[in-house]
Amino acid sequence: MKAKLGMSPIAWWNDDLAELSDDVSLEECLRQSRSAGFTGMEKGRRFPEDPAVMLPILRAADVTLCGGWFSGTLANEDIAANKDRIQPMIDLFKAVDAPCIVYGEVGRSIQGDRSKPLAGKAVLSDDEMRAYARKLTAFGEWCAEQGMPLAYHHHMAAVVQFEHELDAFMANSGAGIPLLLDAGHLAFAGGDVLAAIDRHHQRISHVHVKDIRRPVVDALDWSKQSFLDAVALGAFTVPGDGSLDFGAIVQRFADHGYEGWFVVEAEQDPKKNPPLKMAQVGHKELMRVMTKAGYTVETKGFPAA
Repeated sequence: MKAKLGMSPIAWWNDDLAELSDDVSLEECLRQSRSAGFTGMEKGRRFPEDPAVMLPILRAADVTLCGGWFSGTLANEDIAANKDRIQPMIDLFKAVDAPCIVYGEVGRSIQGDRSKPLAGKAVLSDDEMRAYARKLTAFGEWCAEQGMPLAYHHHMAAVVQFEHELDAFMANSGAGIPLLLDAGHLAFAGGDVLAAIDRHHQRISHVHVKDIRRPVVDALDWSKQSFLDAVALGAFTVPGDGSLDFGAIVQRFADHGYEGWFVVEAEQDPKKNPPLKMAQVGHKELMRVMTKAGYTVETKGFPAA
């Protein structure tokens, strides 16, 4: 089985919490992650929007663009508005041969609002969830028809957070909207990561290997503290530095024949947790567990011309 290892630039610069950002260039971010062994990087705010500018940077770093977040609003806006906003991203991602766009729901979400406690997240009724899942399926099918598939990211403080919400979304949506399984977000929400992989493996097309610090997560007061408070306190980290058993998690993906990207997306304070060091820790642990699970990990970054 083949796998690729990528990172998210959120370890270097956080789009929601400016204080959790290093003053480093895109080129330095790519250099550090590549030196740690990662061959991919998801898109962040310091990436150029012009493929003619982005491609030489990726080529020089020997790194491929392995995805990137789209702030979707289908929970409270129509498909047409989202089509208009995502079209430039589709064009860019096709031009640089990215595998997918990560759909993250921000409609009715409190993930970016530090004044809103975790307990105040929106909850969809059964009818709302059915309608939402159908909209995502239609939107995912349209994006795939344009040449760029989506991967749906369940997320803390969003409308699909808990394991039962993920199950309901998957039951009411179709194959047109593949799933990004994020171990850290699901574990933070109290979910069973291995059981979720077992239930939804046929739809999983992209994986975020985010770890959590269980003592930090367990100490949170959901009635007072927000998602961003949790991030600032250090709820997330890289595999090998947290509380999740990535040996078991990666083995379960292998058991179901998953091949593709495993992306370290671990937002935390880069002053307390230097990104290069964290990248090295995460890569070492992933290589250990992936080799044990029978994966062959791609070592070449930018695709040959």
